[in-house]
Amino acid sequence: MKPYKNKINRIRTFALSLVFIGIVIMYVGIYFKDHPLVMVILMLLGVIAIIGSTGVYAWIGLLSMKTIPVECPNCGRHTKMLGRVDMCMHCREPLTMDPALEGKEFNVDYNKKNSKI
Repeated sequence: MKPYKNKINRIRTFALSLVFIGIVIMYVGIYFKDHPLVMVILMLLGVIAIIGSTGVYAWIGLLSMKTIPVECPNCGRHTKMLGRVDMCMHCREPLTMDPALEGKEFNVDYNKKNSKI
């Protein structure tokens, strides 16, 4: 089984990486002071990446309000569950609220609409 992280944490990690990627792109643009067009293009790409991360953070914030808060049976801490199956944010325990999936091996494909149980 491949390593799996909680869906909300994966999206937040992607948004944070967009911020750093945007900063790195703009930093590379500084080295092109002699070529203003290239510098402006790199600066704009960096700003677009940072604005994109803001959009992703807003989206995950709205999505996070739809999640179901559950108590993890393993660590006893509260976590947010998104979809039919998810992992605990704290201890990575597989979680499900679907009684048909209890006792089955964890598989991310159960979150797809056309998955067979």
